[in-house]
Amino acid sequence: MPSDQHVRPLGTVGIWAPSSLWAQEGDQLPEAVVELAELGFGTIWLGNGPDMFDLAATALAATERITVATGIVNIWVHSSADVAEAYHQAEKRSPGRLLLGIGNGPREPAQWTLSPYRELTQYLDHLDAAGVPAEGRILAAVGPRMLALSAARSRGAHPFLITPDHTASARTALGPGPLLAPEQKVVLETDPTTARAIARQALDFYLTKRGYATNLRRLGFTDDDLAHGGSDRLIDATVAWGDPDTVLARITEHHQAGADHVAIQLLTWQTDTPDRTKRRLPRAEYRQLAEALARGEA
Repeated sequence: MPSDQHVRPLGTVGIWAPSSLWAQEGDQLPEAVVELAELGFGTIWLGNGPDMFDLAATALAATERITVATGIVNIWVHSSADVAEAYHQAEKRSPGRLLLGIGNGPREPAQWTLSPYRELTQYLDHLDAAGVPAEGRILAAVGPRMLALSAARSRGAHPFLITPDHTASARTALGPGPLLAPEQKVVLETDPTTARAIARQALDFYLTKRGYATNLRRLGFTDDDLAHGGSDRLIDATVAWGDPDTVLARITEHHQAGADHVAIQLLTWQTDTPDRTKRRLPRAEYRQLAEALARGEA
């Protein structure tokens, strides 16, 4: 079990991408992870997928410098026993460097009658019993009840599809101690029509999901904002689009609102090719963002 002293910090900015995108790097995945570490990104986030822990093991072995986080382990898909085993295996090889992002993802119809909150608390109970410490996990939390749970039962919160205003309210709800690591969607494109079209392609899936829609309404968006992949107002609030310095300004907003770490998800890979099997991590864009971040720190 790691102590607080040797749990690896996440750094101020990390890279979030679907597990399928990390997997499609194939033999080049270790090289990509090493480059991201050298560019100064503190953490890579692996979206949910059946092979996420195999990918995590490969990423952890590639370098001793970067933290690997799951974003997220879907409790309806991954058993607590399997997750605990993966965590302990990672601790043996790379102590303190695997952070378990855990939450409620898509589920089967047979599970619809179950309470997501109750199932998640029981899942955390099982992880406790299996020796997975609270500082080794972070919860996907956006609403007040889940934020409170993340503060009480984990290292902190990993909100998804939110705004800097949400980050500010989440920090107030969490208090000063817990980790706050929001995900921020990014499109490196300065043409408004093109940028918003790319963003809508990504957001359309999420806006039909009850949890995300409820949180966005809580932030002041209307049903009209949620329709057809999102209004311009919603897109502009939830997706940072423009040149690297414009994106950096949005990341800074999150930090000023109380975020400890911002996990940036580049969306332009979705339009690189219609063949999903040929899509790759947007490494050239990661380099552009790293340059902007370095300028901002100078």
